[in-house]
Amino acid sequence: MAQNSFTQHCRQEADTTALAQKLASSLSGLFQVDPCAHLNISLEGDLGAGKTTFARHLIQALGYEGRVKSPTYTLCEPYPIQIETSKPGTTAGITAHHFDLYRMRDPLEWQEAGFAEHFDEPGFCLVEWPEKAEGSLPAFDIEIHLAAGEQESERQIELKANSEGGIAVIEKLHLQ
Repeated sequence: MAQNSFTQHCRQEADTTALAQKLASSLSGLFQVDPCAHLNISLEGDLGAGKTTFARHLIQALGYEGRVKSPTYTLCEPYPIQIETSKPGTTAGITAHHFDLYRMRDPLEWQEAGFAEHFDEPGFCLVEWPEKAEGSLPAFDIEIHLAAGEQESERQIELKANSEGGIAVIEKLHLQ
């Protein structure tokens, strides 16, 4: 039976980092088998829930060594990443496109910005505040919901898969 969701209570940022690293490992497994794969991932939660922090840990855990910054003003930051493939000694290039749509006032802004082409490239699109472009975005393979807890660094994080590729990634999380 396929498991299409995964929930974790994170008491401190180290727990959130560890979950992002586990997700990176699962994603890496998908791209090792199919370097041309593409996933769309939403990051949802209130202001201050930790969406950008989670994105930063995820992208760095996939091997990006530079600074991962918030795309609040640029709307999109691309991060080229090299993934080892299932063929020994070879790597494949994927791109993590990190979007932050918080400042958008109308879904038409998304269409006018010309970002739709990134949703077909090998890698994944990670979208914060997807509701700001409601009706304009492709379907999400994985939805990540972050909710802040009572303590500053406490989070409840739920991942839900909506596609075959998303389910494969979530199932690997259960095995780690």
